[in-house]
Amino acid sequence: MDLHILEHRLRVTSLGKAGLERYTHGLIKLVFLRDKTRCKFFSLTEMPDEYTLVLDEEGFKELPQTDYLQVGEAIWLALNVVSNGHSSTSSQTIGVTKIAKSVIAPLAQHNVSVFMLSTYQTDFIMVRESDLPAVICTLSEEFNIYKEENGESIPVDCSSVTNGFIKPKNVTSPTVHPVLSPKNQFCVMSLDPDTLPTIATILMDVMFYSASLKTRSADQDLDHIRFFSFSLIDGYISIVVDTQTQKRFPSNLLLTSASSELWRMVRIGGQPLGFDECGIVAQISEALASADISAYYISTFNFDHALVPEEDIDNVITMLQKRQNGDR
Repeated sequence: MDLHILEHRLRVTSLGKAGLERYTHGLIKLVFLRDKTRCKFFSLTEMPDEYTLVLDEEGFKELPQTDYLQVGEAIWLALNVVSNGHSSTSSQTIGVTKIAKSVIAPLAQHNVSVFMLSTYQTDFIMVRESDLPAVICTLSEEFNIYKEENGESIPVDCSSVTNGFIKPKNVTSPTVHPVLSPKNQFCVMSLDPDTLPTIATILMDVMFYSASLKTRSADQDLDHIRFFSFSLIDGYISIVVDTQTQKRFPSNLLLTSASSELWRMVRIGGQPLGFDECGIVAQISEALASADISAYYISTFNFDHALVPEEDIDNVITMLQKRQNGDR
């Protein structure tokens, strides 16, 4: 398989909901007015108390710098695993559990923190730009590595990148974080970007106004958590919504998998996780991979989230709770 280092240089930010009105103009531009911005990588994930925004440098310029916006210090690069020579956004997603043992676990073992974003089309593994030599050194034996430049995939001379590079010491066993599972059922969907104007009013209401109808804090009513994710990356749209919100959209415009599968969420972390700890994604994705359970994985500024098939949720929770208690 091939590993592609995408061109996008990304910022990870958190927008407090109290400051949303100052950002709606920029966010509407990024979502609906693609011809007015040079942004190619934009993702918004709504949680009960904040929005996590992952966007490239051009998109970041559209956001006013205020106290409501927390900005992670690092620049992140997006990696894609590609099989059979197909481009990442046109091929069927490899799946986070399929790359758990070949990509995520080795990076965790070599002290590389990752930030994950699964979409309807593919899985983006984000690493700090400063960790790129460690990433290449760790994965060069398993993958052909390419760096995308001006739309072309250029082979990476791994020997020159890693020459003189000393592998970091393997990390100790990561902290096993608590997990919880709200009862929402979720759908993972796509949409033809040309139909965005048709659903603009609904989408803006879902993104910016629905949560204000009934305010919930992060610690309240976790049986039904507020979670919505929208990504527009290189012209491809991915949407994650619960089934109640899905009913608001015209069904004939939404693209779903052939099985129309429903998903349940596992949220990882009782307290905000931060970006420095390694192995959080690995401990979840490896466990799911060993059980042959497919998953989408979405990291946010404070927590991580795995979406697993609804029929597997009880087994997943039991498995992860046993892991938390130190059982095998």
